[in-house]
Amino acid sequence: MAGPCTAREARQLYRQYPDVNVKDASQHSAYLIPTADGYLEFLKLTLRSGADVHSLDSYNGTGLIRAADRGHIEIIEELLETDIDIDHVNRLGWTALLEAIILGDGGPRHTEVVRLLVQAGADVMLADNNGDTPLAHARQRGFKEIVGVLESSGAR
Repeated sequence: MAGPCTAREARQLYRQYPDVNVKDASQHSAYLIPTADGYLEFLKLTLRSGADVHSLDSYNGTGLIRAADRGHIEIIEELLETDIDIDHVNRLGWTALLEAIILGDGGPRHTEVVRLLVQAGADVMLADNNGDTPLAHARQRGFKEIVGVLESSGAR
């Protein structure tokens, strides 16, 4: 299954993975799968079923980080309604905001992800392990719209 899944497909996936917090050897769970793959209906089902939004993948990343780097706007919006840690730092030293910039393409979807994260209170000054800020990464990549979003939020 690729792309958004229907409510019916979400129920089928749920039947395969009824305990939404159990992880496999790769540290994937029924909750983490839709955050990376963009399955909004499946994500909603896992959240209603008690998904632990603080659950981490093999990179020590949250579902928010997984969704941010892939530009899954609807997943981001859903996760921002929970108490997920918006500034969690993964094993690479990156937050969801940094992943949206570093691994994103700078296009409309990733720009919107950055906008949503900033509006939700993401720390625009939280640098990576090398001391590079989200603004520095956006400038380096020539992501002008993202630079504008960050600068208007007080990033330096």
